[in-house]
Amino acid sequence: MSCIRFNTPAQRQAMRDHAPAMLSPEEAARLHPAPPVTESKLRRLRLLAQSDNSRIRESAASNYNTPADVIAELARDPDEGVRSCVARNEHTPCDVLRSMADDPSETVRGWLAVNYYVPADVMERLSTDPSATVRKLVHWKGTLVDA
Repeated sequence: MSCIRFNTPAQRQAMRDHAPAMLSPEEAARLHPAPPVTESKLRRLRLLAQSDNSRIRESAASNYNTPADVIAELARDPDEGVRSCVARNEHTPCDVLRSMADDPSETVRGWLAVNYYVPADVMERLSTDPSATVRKLVHWKGTLVDA
């Protein structure tokens, strides 16, 4: 017995006619709204940011709802992974991103280079970064923006 299935043109048309409609991201968001950000959630994020476990701090650094003062603190974390999560978080304040432009980690600066919310002056600095990888990422992002 063959596992290949052959559909007739009528069957293929019936499948197209009965295919579910795809929702736009906006429609999906309206149907499935995110829960509100409560004081309890903000307290939990503050606690996560103080964990001894760097992976838990990374979770706090990646969260869009982490308060700005906590993000600023995590931007100075001794762990490169935590700082990388801050650098790629789209809700990290511009002044924090600006303060990370001279981070000793090439990985952190690389994540800064691909974050679309990094200020133009930081991108200018990163375009002359000592790391060829960071410079290439700045160039790559520039080609996407110009396209």
